[in-house]
Amino acid sequence: MPSIPLIAPNPPRFADMADAFAAIEQRRIFSNGGPAVRAFEAQATAQLFGGDGDCLAVASATLGLILAIRHAAAARIRPGALALVPAFTFAATAQAAQWAGLTPLIHDVDPQTWASNPQIEEQLLARHGERVAAIVPYAAFGRSLDLDRYAWLARRHGVGVVIDAAASLGSDDGAGRNFGAGAPFAVVYSMHATKTFATGEGGLVHSGDKSLIATLRQMANFGFGTTRAAQMPGINAKLSEMGGALASAKLAELDAVCDHRAALARAYGAAMLRLGPGFAAQAPMPQGRQAFQFWSLLLPTEIAGHRAALIAALAQAGIGSGHYFSPHLGQQPWFRDHAVIEPVPVSDDLAARVLSLPITDGMTVADVSTVIDHLAAAIAALHRPAGKGASVMPTSTDHDTVLIGGGPAGTAMLTAASKQGRLPTLAQGLAIVEQGDALGLGELGRYAIRSDSTAETFLSAVKDNVHPELAALVDHPAGVRMADHIGALGAPLVEAGDLLAVTGDRLRDLAVQHGASVLTGHTALDARREADGRWRTRLRDGAGQVRELVSPHIVLATGGRQCAQTVKAAVLAGGTLGAIAGMRLLMSDDFLRLGGVDALRDRLASVRSPRIAIVGGSTSALAAAVLLLKADPALALGAGAITLLHRRPLRPFYHAREAALAEGFTDFTDADICPVSGFVYRLAGFRLEARELVLRMLAVGGRVPEPRLALMQLDQHDAAAARAVLDAADVVIGATGYRPRALPLFDVDGAPILLASDAAVPGPLVDRHCRVRDAAGEVVPGVFGIGLAAGFVPWGALGGEPSFRGNANGLWLWQNDVGQMIVDAVLPAAAPLVREAVA
Repeated sequence: MPSIPLIAPNPPRFADMADAFAAIEQRRIFSNGGPAVRAFEAQATAQLFGGDGDCLAVASATLGLILAIRHAAAARIRPGALALVPAFTFAATAQAAQWAGLTPLIHDVDPQTWASNPQIEEQLLARHGERVAAIVPYAAFGRSLDLDRYAWLARRHGVGVVIDAAASLGSDDGAGRNFGAGAPFAVVYSMHATKTFATGEGGLVHSGDKSLIATLRQMANFGFGTTRAAQMPGINAKLSEMGGALASAKLAELDAVCDHRAALARAYGAAMLRLGPGFAAQAPMPQGRQAFQFWSLLLPTEIAGHRAALIAALAQAGIGSGHYFSPHLGQQPWFRDHAVIEPVPVSDDLAARVLSLPITDGMTVADVSTVIDHLAAAIAALHRPAGKGASVMPTSTDHDTVLIGGGPAGTAMLTAASKQGRLPTLAQGLAIVEQGDALGLGELGRYAIRSDSTAETFLSAVKDNVHPELAALVDHPAGVRMADHIGALGAPLVEAGDLLAVTGDRLRDLAVQHGASVLTGHTALDARREADGRWRTRLRDGAGQVRELVSPHIVLATGGRQCAQTVKAAVLAGGTLGAIAGMRLLMSDDFLRLGGVDALRDRLASVRSPRIAIVGGSTSALAAAVLLLKADPALALGAGAITLLHRRPLRPFYHAREAALAEGFTDFTDADICPVSGFVYRLAGFRLEARELVLRMLAVGGRVPEPRLALMQLDQHDAAAARAVLDAADVVIGATGYRPRALPLFDVDGAPILLASDAAVPGPLVDRHCRVRDAAGEVVPGVFGIGLAAGFVPWGALGGEPSFRGNANGLWLWQNDVGQMIVDAVLPAAAPLVREAVA
C-alpha cells in the first residue's frame, strides 16, 4: 500500500543546522533583527527579487498581513471601513483585515484563476467609495496576479493594496524573479511548515518601495523609533534568529524544490485526462513557474456530493487528500457574523467541488499516476452513470406557494412571517425563485442615493425578532453601520443593501431549514393556470435548463422598472417628452445609480453653465434633484440651473397636525390627515431628504429656498413656458415613475391574461387585498403582488389619508401589514392576528 500524505512538511533538517545554530548561540543574539535574519532578508531580496526593493522577515505571514494592511489602510481606517477580500482564500486573509481594524467585504472570484474577480472588485470600489480602505487579493495557490492593475487601482481610488501571496514563494515570472518583485505595495508570503518554502513558522514581506519596508520594520518592533518609544502603531512581529537561519537554508534549495513540484503538477494535468469529462483544474499561469503546495482538482458536479467518500477511499489506500478552501470564507460562522458578504456563486461552486491531491518533495511522477489510479477506482465505485454530464433535476415539483422574486419586497414578506412567528409554517410548502445569486439585495444597493425609509425601519426587520439568527443582526457589521444613521435623513442605499443582503441570507437559511426550496440563479418565465386551479410556473436556470413548479398560490415580488417608452410618451408642453427632449433625455433610474453623476458630469463637460430639467413629481424626481445639488465635486450649477416640472403640489410629511402648524405649514385639510396615525400626508408626503428639500423650496418655517433649483407646477403655467424650460435644458431627466415587471400569465386554454398594469389605460397591478387584477379589474385567482409599483393603497386599519390618490411603496409596509396580508391569504388556516399600530 502506498504512503503518500497530502502535505509532508520538509523544513531544513535540524541536524544540518548545527553550525548555524551554534553561531547564534555564540553571538547571544536571538531576536530583534539580528545577523541571521538580516542575512536572510538580503539574500531573499537578491535571489528572489533581483535586488529590487527590500524584504522584512516576520514571525508569521498573518502578522505580516496585519502590519501591511494596517499601514496601507491608515488614512481610511474608521468605524465601518472595509477591506475587499476574496471568498476563496484561507481564514487568515480576512482575520488579518479585522485585526487591522477593517470589516472584510467578502466577494467572489474568477472561475478560471480562482483569484479575486477584477470586475467585482471595481464594482465594489464604485459602490462603496472611500469606505473601502484596502484591497487584499489572494494569489490563489501560488498563481500570479496582475500587479500593474492593482497599482492602477491604488492610484485611481486612493485605496491601500496588500497582496496575500502566502503560497507564492517560489512562483516566478519565467525570468528568475519571484512573483511580487518590485511591487509598489506590500506582498506577504508564508514560510509555514506546510508551505513549499517550509521553515516551521514565519513570513516574508516584500516591496519595491524600501521606505515602505522600513516603516513596516518599525511597526514590527512595537512601533519604536530610534529610542524605545512608540512613534506609530506597532506589534511584536519579529522573526527569531533561528527562524532566519532556517529560512536561509531553505532559500538555497527553493528552486530545486519548486521545479520538482512543477513537474508533479504537469503530471497531474496530463493524468487528469484519464478521469473522464467534467473534471477541471485552475487555469495555469500565463508564464513562469507556479509554486505548488498541493494539486487542486474540481470534481464534476454530479459526483461532488460524494467528495467525502472519495477522500475516505483514498485514505484507505494510503493517500492523503483534502478540500482547500471548503468551506470558503463566506460559509464560515465567524465571518458570516462579522463580515459583509456579497453573493459568491463561483466560490460556492469551487468549495463544493474542489479536491486537494498530494504534491510533496518526496513524491515521484509515478506516485502521481498512483494517486490518479486510486481516485479513478474510487469514482468508479460510486457507480457514476456513463455519459451523464449533470444531475437529473425533477421536471415538476409541487408547493403551496411560489414566491417569485427574492429582493427587498420578497424578503419583506418573509420578514413579515418571521415577525408573526409563522415563517416555519410558511416555509414548509414554499419555493422562492430569485434571478440573482442571493436573497435580500435585489437592485437596491446599486443606487447612489439615500433611502426614503429610516435606518430604524431597516433595523426593525431584525431587532427583537423571534428568530435569534435575525435578532443577532443588529450586532452584525451591516447592522451596526445602519445604526450609525439612526436619526439621519435616511441611509445610503449601498449600506441599506448590505443589511438587506445579510438579512436575506439568514431568511434563506431559516426557510431552507424548515423545508423551503430556494432557487437562486433562476428566472421565472411564465405561469399557466391548470384545470384544477393551480398554477404551473416555468423556470430557467443559468445553464438553460427548464423546470416547473406547481402551486395554488403565486406571489409576484418582481419589482418595478422604468419603462423608457412610457417616459418618452409622457405628454406635456404641447408634445411628448421623447419628441421634445430627443437625445437630451436621460432616464432617472440610470442617473440615480452608482456612476450616474459621473456620467452626467462627462456629458456636460463642454457646457459652461449647464441647465437641467427634471420631469416628474415622484420620489425619484426629488432624489434626482438632491443628487444633483449634493454632487461631490460640485457640478457647475448657477442660480435656477435646475427646474423641476411637476403636475401635483409637492407635499411634506408631518407626524402630527400640531407639528405642521408649529412650522406655519397650513396647506392641508382634514382629508389629508391619516385617521389611524394622525400623520399629515402620511402617504402623499415626501420624507427625509426629499422632505427637507420640499420644505426649503416652499420656504416653510423661515427656510431659504435653494437658489439653484426652481419649481414649475405645470397646471400653473402655460405650455409655452414649460416648453421654453425644456428647450433650454442641456439634459432632461425623466422621472415619471415605475411600472411593475409582473410575469406573463396564461389561462387554462393557454391564452395570455392581460394584467391591469398593462392595460391601454394602466391601473394598479393589485387590489386592496394585494390580489393581482386583470385588465377588466377582476382578480386573478391565487396570484398576489407586493413591491415597487404594485399599486397597493393602504385602507381601513392600515391607515392613510382619504385624499390620497396613487400607490404606496415602503419597506415598512411590506415588512408588516402588506406582507402579513399575503401571508394570511396563503396560510388561511392560521388564526387571526392582532396587528400593532402602523408606523
